[in-house]
Amino acid sequence: MKIDEKYFYENALQKNSIDDIVNDSEKILWRGKPNAKSYVLAAMLKMLPIAIIWMIFDGMFIFFISMGMAQEQIPLEILGFIIPFFLLHLTPVWIWIANTVRAVREVKNLEYAITDKRVIIRSGIIGIDFKFVNYTEIDSVNIKVGFIDRIFKVGDIYINSSVNSAVLWDVENPYGIGTALQKVTTDIKSDIHYPNAMRPEENPGYKTGYTDNPFDDRKF
Repeated sequence: MKIDEKYFYENALQKNSIDDIVNDSEKILWRGKPNAKSYVLAAMLKMLPIAIIWMIFDGMFIFFISMGMAQEQIPLEILGFIIPFFLLHLTPVWIWIANTVRAVREVKNLEYAITDKRVIIRSGIIGIDFKFVNYTEIDSVNIKVGFIDRIFKVGDIYINSSVNSAVLWDVENPYGIGTALQKVTTDIKSDIHYPNAMRPEENPGYKTGYTDNPFDDRKF
């Protein structure tokens, strides 16, 4: 019987949500999206001072050159050099605009999920990409809250790993989520290295199934 490889390929491309890739035996403990305003504003401010200085600097030159041409002190033929020069010289401004547009498009597809098996990050601008971080790979979990984050009451959770690091950008309640993620990481790594069945009765270890969800907002 001939296998239709196109069928499997097309169906794989249709799986673009977190629910599509979660296994039947996998339980989602928490899922969320970044705060769009905070995410985009951070991207805008990242190179804004440089972009403003560059625009003022080049704007002054363009103004004086335009005045010179209007008074016929500078020949019009020089436009063939001036236009390409300033288009290239304004590269930092184009980069700033591109980063801002990218953030606006990217934040629409960004989504995070923490399951009892791994951390899942959905992203992408044109297509959809998925990044997976297994608990055995995680070395530490750090939380950073910057100036913009404080305004929108969000924060960034850095998942440090020697294999596959990741960042959960601009999530609400970053301290609660980060603490719960660290607990899950410790629990699961402990269970892998020291399974429940091998522990003495007085120290049975954590419940892998998480009957009580550590990401329950009421516990933060």
